[in-house]
Amino acid sequence: MTSSTATTRHHQQVLTLRSRGKSLQRFTAEVEQVVRASGIETGLCKVFLRHTSASLIIQENADPDVLVDLENFLAKLVPEGNHYIHSTEGPDDMPAHIRTVLTHTSETIPVVQGRLGLGTWQGLYLWEHRARGSAREVIVHVTGY
Repeated sequence: MTSSTATTRHHQQVLTLRSRGKSLQRFTAEVEQVVRASGIETGLCKVFLRHTSASLIIQENADPDVLVDLENFLAKLVPEGNHYIHSTEGPDDMPAHIRTVLTHTSETIPVVQGRLGLGTWQGLYLWEHRARGSAREVIVHVTGY
C-alpha cells in the first residue's frame, strides 16, 4: 500500500509507569500492546515521556549488567550534591535534569508487520534519574497504514 492510495491512521494512548527510583525499567511489552491495539501494520511509533527528570532509551535487553554499567557511568558523569544552584527538591533534583538533557525524552520506532521494529537485543526503557519512585506518563502515538 502506498501513501497515495491509503489513508494514514493514528492511534494514541497514555501509559502510566511506576518507576522504582534510580533504575532502568523495560516497558517494551506495554508499547507492543498499544501498537497491536492500533491495528497499524506499517508506520511509526513515537514514544514521548512527559517529565524532565527521567529518560527513554533503547538499549540491550538481555544482559542486566549493561543497565548497571549505564547507571554507574551516568552517576560518575553527573554526580549528585549541593554544588548545583537549583536544588528545590533535593540533591538529586538538578542532576536528574542534566541526565535527561544528555539522554532522550522520546524515541521513534518503526512499525513493521504490526509490531515494533526493534532488533533482537533491543528493549525500550524508562530511565528514572530521581532517587524516589514516581508515576511517569508516557504518550504512545502510532501512525501509519
